[in-house]
Amino acid sequence: MEPTPATRPRGRARQRARNGRKRAVLSAVVVVLVLAVGLVAWVGVRAALARGELESAIPLAGTMQRQVVAGDGEAARATGLELAERASSAATLTSDPVWRAFEGIPALGRNLAVVRQLAGVVDDLARDGISPLADVAGGISVDDFRPVDGVIDVQPLVDAQPAIAAAAAAILTAQDHISAIDTDDTLSEVSGAVGRLGSAVDEAALSIDAVDKAVRIIPAMLGASGPRNYAVLFQNPAELRSTGGIVGAVALIHTENGVLQLTQQAPGASFLRKSQSVLELPGDTRNLYSDRTGQYMLNVGLTPNFPLSARLAQEMWRLQFGVQVDGVLSIDPVALGYILAATGPITLPSGDVLNSDNAVSLLLTDVYQRYSEPSDQDAFFASAAVAVFSAVAGGDVDPVKLITALGQAGNERRVLVWSAAEAEQAVLAPTTLAGALPVSDTTTQRFGLYLNDATGAKMGTYLAVDTSVGQASCRADRRPNYSVEVTLTNTAPADAATVLPRYVTGGGEYGVAPGNVKTIVSAYAAPALQNLGLTQDGQKVPYLPATDDGYQVSALTVDLAPGQSTVVRYNWLGPESFSGDIELQMTPVIHRNETNKLDISC
Repeated sequence: MEPTPATRPRGRARQRARNGRKRAVLSAVVVVLVLAVGLVAWVGVRAALARGELESAIPLAGTMQRQVVAGDGEAARATGLELAERASSAATLTSDPVWRAFEGIPALGRNLAVVRQLAGVVDDLARDGISPLADVAGGISVDDFRPVDGVIDVQPLVDAQPAIAAAAAAILTAQDHISAIDTDDTLSEVSGAVGRLGSAVDEAALSIDAVDKAVRIIPAMLGASGPRNYAVLFQNPAELRSTGGIVGAVALIHTENGVLQLTQQAPGASFLRKSQSVLELPGDTRNLYSDRTGQYMLNVGLTPNFPLSARLAQEMWRLQFGVQVDGVLSIDPVALGYILAATGPITLPSGDVLNSDNAVSLLLTDVYQRYSEPSDQDAFFASAAVAVFSAVAGGDVDPVKLITALGQAGNERRVLVWSAAEAEQAVLAPTTLAGALPVSDTTTQRFGLYLNDATGAKMGTYLAVDTSVGQASCRADRRPNYSVEVTLTNTAPADAATVLPRYVTGGGEYGVAPGNVKTIVSAYAAPALQNLGLTQDGQKVPYLPATDDGYQVSALTVDLAPGQSTVVRYNWLGPESFSGDIELQMTPVIHRNETNKLDISC
């Protein structure tokens, strides 16, 4: 039917209306599309900017640490401020309403949420931890801790305590927040960023924890709150004891308001030998190391438990001199060599020039060739220790190198510290400085390997020690087998019996052939482990199974002729499946390589 003139206009009107609605819908769609593209672009641009800020911010923490160690406080402060600014910018870029709305989008949203969480962690850490540290770093320098005429200004350490405590707390909070971030179903780039930040924070946590401990106890130990006295044991690894060596000399250091004074010295052999232990010994200690541990100053290091050794030394000093010391420190010639890298060469009263290269040979080999009397040897050893102390206390030292030297010596357990103050000892207890038995946790299984000389002489100079540790899960229940392997080698010359001094070889006095090295090697495993015995050179041999404070102990005596070597492997069975790390804590011998990984076949 043809439209009539009356209906034709109404049809065109409806068509125009329909077309108008289509254009309106199309316009709305275009607007929505443009808005969506804009929002996506907004989030994308902000994501790129936030990524750039975070990637720039995280490495700045390491830069700041290096600047502090280098003594450039102002540069460290500037770096800390830059880190805080970048972290704050990243947090702002990832926390606006548009970003949060996009977190609801499937797949994409999970990644955006993790990026926001990352930015927030870095921002909180920068604000609550890095910024206080930056303020402290800008006001002090490593040179502030250089002794001047025997005095260390402890006030900067006291002033730094609140900021460092805040930083330590902020890092612990950051670790908790990072561990709570769920990276399931996220892009590898995002999950990788979480892992990198976690590693960086964990590394920072170790450093700041050490600094926090230092600023909490060093002022008190330096007499900031009252005078202190410390007995310093100079251990001689030429005749091994579990904690390092026999005590060749002992010195008394007095501290008061940062003043360091060496007030008294005594050869280790000058302490009276008691008929019984000066303190009651734990039954396990008596069974393993006998009452000798507590009867004579030279033997306090027979036990690997340095806090016990220190308490015995404290009591021996009191009985000998009537002074109750407030703590006990221990150091060996290898550590003195490290410190000499910070002081430079030192001329001894004998005319010898002691330096970082010749310290070990001069103090542990040459001295026995030069002096036949033990008292003369002890005096030479003591004079060297006093000379190094005097150089450090007098300020003739590079503070950065000194910190490095003490850090290395502490990690190798060549410097040990015990405080009679319970609060201070509690701070020391988790550190390598405490010299306690190894403590395992959910991520690391730790073993101990301790050596005691049975030659009765100074042949430890010729004992080379190589170690390795390993694990394998060979059972259906996945309980792991652990092994600690040690290779001992007597590096003395073939004619050691005739060319080495009798005092060094022992001359057969204790039933050991001159030139041989006889050593008691004791391996410690955590209480939960089952002792599976040991092998020597691949063969099962008799050994002493024992316990020490709950630890499973296997002890074997090894007697090596010059040039002879032996391999001892200690074995244990773990209580449950374990895939973490393995570490070995051991006597700081003179010659030792890094512990290697041991391959265990099922």
